[in-house]
Amino acid sequence: MELEVRHLRVLCAIAEAGSLTRAAAALSMTQPGLSTQLRRIESMLGGALFDRQRAGATPTAFGELVLARAHAVLPGIDALLADTARAARHLASPDRVRVGSVGAPLIGHLILAIGSLLPEAEVTSRGHYSPVALLDDLAAGRLEAAVLGDHPEQVLPPREGVVLTPLVTEPVFALLPSTHPLAGQETVSLTELADHDWAMPRPDGDRTREYWSSVCALTGRRPSAPHEAEGRQLVELVRAGLAISLCQATFSQTPGVTVRPLTGNPLWYRHVLAWHRDGPLASHCDDILRTMAAGYLDTCAASPVYAQWRRRHPDAAQLPHTGPRGSTVATQST
Repeated sequence: MELEVRHLRVLCAIAEAGSLTRAAAALSMTQPGLSTQLRRIESMLGGALFDRQRAGATPTAFGELVLARAHAVLPGIDALLADTARAARHLASPDRVRVGSVGAPLIGHLILAIGSLLPEAEVTSRGHYSPVALLDDLAAGRLEAAVLGDHPEQVLPPREGVVLTPLVTEPVFALLPSTHPLAGQETVSLTELADHDWAMPRPDGDRTREYWSSVCALTGRRPSAPHEAEGRQLVELVRAGLAISLCQATFSQTPGVTVRPLTGNPLWYRHVLAWHRDGPLASHCDDILRTMAAGYLDTCAASPVYAQWRRRHPDAAQLPHTGPRGSTVATQST
């Protein structure tokens, strides 16, 4: 792990807020996630940066040194980013389109939609575990569009010039080893899952882990999560029988693991398309949304468990852009 500009911003936010709780709110992070990130930064730099007490967080002498350098460096970096963002938007054209995605199945449909509308365009893509980081890239002109995701009560924070359009809200399913006793059930409950070890995503990427934990807490049980993993590593832990986890309903069935709906559908995930309001895709977004919606339905059909769930819950899984209770989710823009 190397020191990054975002780490300096985290330290300045903590110093300005005077507490990790207030800083986490300002940064749209969870307090545990911020604490974990601070520990990693302190380990990387070689010393404690803040004295953390009940009354708040106060910089140590070592922390004052680091903060002084951060305050000297960040204004120049902010000016550079602002200048390059303006230049990037000025130079942006349909001939060059950069897109990003969190771990979701829609990135391919986005690229195909852009290719059908702008056949001469060079389209590049990259993934990131944090939707907030991709939002920052959109706002700064480093991306033209991104496929993001969030959860109820934990919606993505707004960014200047970035339009957020929900595509669909889908349930979260259980991910089990195929040999697990619960894999033979039609649905599984969170209470049953709480008796087993979990693999959960890292707490500093987005708020998925917080969301899972908060909903599990409503059952009166907090699952043990000895494994922190994402993507392929998480799937391998489940396949090996070392943990259970949760997944998007559109998760592609993989040998050795089994997907099952959660009893009562207590957890939801929302797919969101984001683009820059002044970018080259702005005039094409209605067509892109229609193409992606059609692609999403194809993805659903290729996921047998989810396809069956949709047939049983037609009102909860409608496109375009409806929430789990059939209420329309409005487009957000800034």
